[in-house]
Amino acid sequence: MDKPVDEPLHLTRIDPERNMARFYLLSLQPTLFGDVSLLRNWGRIGTGGRTKIDTYDEAEAASAACDRLERSKRRRGYR
Repeated sequence: MDKPVDEPLHLTRIDPERNMARFYLLSLQPTLFGDVSLLRNWGRIGTGGRTKIDTYDEAEAASAACDRLERSKRRRGYR
């Protein structure tokens, strides 16, 4: 683990008019084999939501994917 693990990014999107209350969580975690996993968790606020894990060989690739997802979610209204 050359690079310290970043703090998780927690985004929410709340629109009472559409009865929408969603969350999106992005986190970079090291694996036991020296890779870096991008952990994504999303769903309705108040539920456990769904989880997806993508593993990358390099921390830079995982960080770039995380940044790309963050920009995409912020364009869709997550704050």
